[in-house]
Amino acid sequence: MRPRLADFAKDRIIDGRRNPRVQVEHQDHHCVLDVVCDSGRGCSLRLFATFRRPVATLIIVRHAEKIIDPNNPDVDLSPAGQARAQELVRIFGDAGINAIYATQYKRTQQTVKPLADKLGLPVTTVNSKATADLLAQIRSQNSGQTIFIAGHNNTVPEIITALGGPQYPTIPETEYDNLFIVTVYRTGKAKVVKMKYGAPAK
Repeated sequence: MRPRLADFAKDRIIDGRRNPRVQVEHQDHHCVLDVVCDSGRGCSLRLFATFRRPVATLIIVRHAEKIIDPNNPDVDLSPAGQARAQELVRIFGDAGINAIYATQYKRTQQTVKPLADKLGLPVTTVNSKATADLLAQIRSQNSGQTIFIAGHNNTVPEIITALGGPQYPTIPETEYDNLFIVTVYRTGKAKVVKMKYGAPAK
């Protein structure tokens, strides 16, 4: 149960005098209670709250269009995919991105490469099957930052759910234009904005 403001105020005002500022630690916030007293009007309370855990913003996309080759599990982007990768530069070149992640496959690496080159950022490679390791690394190294992630049609929904967002179905094989902006405001709690970008899916 969350403590009430009245509970903080109790025993903080003695003989009409202002006591020292009270700092309160809550599960998700750092709170400062300021007791201000005026001889003519009594005392009032001011409560300031800030997030103790920094908010993180994650921009997540599936890799762009790939070359279709059933005999090659690690194909390159198609010309349409290369154009979509350039569109990410146009959209996010000045978005304040601090870190970029992609999986071990060329299609995700090539999706983020133009953006990484534009921003002068390295691309951190993560195993496509290790979502838990990816999130642990982001929490330890990118807290409070804006992170860009290129994943796959099955891993993108998995990452969003693991961050505390809603459950999305696997992205259809023919869709490459989905873009998710995930704001993590508490561990295990996130808000998601789903958008479309670049050329529409065919």
